[in-house]
Formats: sequence, structure tokens, C-alpha cells
Amino acid sequence: MHASTSLLLIRHGEVEERYHNTFGGRIDMGLSPRGHAQATALARYLERQPPDAVYASPMRRAQETLTPCAPHARRAPVTRAELREVDFGDWTGLRWEEVQARYGVSAFDWLQQIEQAAIPNGESGQRVRARVEPCLREILARHAHERVAIICHGGIVRTILSLLLDLPLAKMAGFEVDYASVTRVEYRPCKTEVTLLNYAPWRDVP
Repeated sequence: MHASTSLLLIRHGEVEERYHNTFGGRIDMGLSPRGHAQATALARYLERQPPDAVYASPMRRAQETLTPCAPHARRAPVTRAELREVDFGDWTGLRWEEVQARYGVSAFDWLQQIEQAAIPNGESGQRVRARVEPCLREILARHAHERVAIICHGGIVRTILSLLLDLPLAKMAGFEVDYASVTRVEYRPCKTEVTLLNYAPWRDVP
């Protein structure tokens, strides 16, 4: 059997409280105190099995999550603009209940709305995949048979899963992606397996 490339898809830690239950998207928010603690727990997890490489979104919340983790990577982390969060257009900065009141759409249907390009002035699923996929393929080609961490956002974790599993983005609503969680995917050209889903070291380690 061919050796796999192990991808650790990591969502940033909890964001500032004022942005909870809000479509933050391109708002460049930082982590809350709890988010910083989550990032520290994540760093301890990565220290046990250091990644060969780390890639990260340039957004502040991802970079603040990266900071305690970076010393445990075998190579210097690389920031990639393609890994920034989805642009929610006119929904940006709105709370979940505000989206329901203004647009008659449940916040829980956000992936379907992106897939259908239905968020006013927002990024469509097609556009998100078009910017993320070349970056993902480059990472896979450059780090064949290695262990790679990608620190990004909930929307981007789900986009990567959609690409690797060849499933519609809306189907990724079935995967929970908590703050500072790790989803591990073992990638081979002939087969892709999700071997760890939504594991949060700050929550799941006794």
C-alpha cells in the first residue's frame, strides 16, 4: 500500500466574544482569552507528533492560533492568502438571528447558501473552491508522504473536505468543526480517508 500524506485540518481558536454567533468572514478579529488557551492546548498536542510543515491563513485569528504551534513544526510556517475565510458579503458582521430576520434564511443553512451563490455580494462555493484547490494540490504535491498542518477557518476546513472527498460543499454541514479542533485526513491518490474528526485537545484530553 502506498504511504499517505497526513493532513491536519485545524480551525482557529475561539474568537473575541463580540463576534460570537456572527458571520465574521473577512472581519479580521482576534482570539478571546479562551481562544488563546485553546491554541496553547493545540500546541501541546502538536508537540507530541510535530508536523513536517504548517500552512496558515493570514487572518489574525489564524495567526494567533499559529503562534504557540509554530515552534513545534519541522519547517518554518508558511502563510497562504488562499486559506482566508469565506467572504459572507452582505451577511458580514450580522448575527445569526439578524440573517434570519432580514433574509428569511436559517444560519444553519449557510453552506447551502454559499453553494448556491445565494448570499448577496458573497463568495460562491465555486469561487471558494477555485481559490482553495490550487493551494491544496500544491501542498499535497510538495509534501507527499509527510504530515502537514493547515491552520485556517471553519469554512475552509469544510471546503478542503469537500474537495478531497469529492462531495458538494453543502454536505459538509454534517461535519462539526469546533474552535481549535483537528480533523485528520489521510490522502492517497487512489483513496482518501477521514481518520479523526473534530478532535479538540482543549476539550477531549482528560
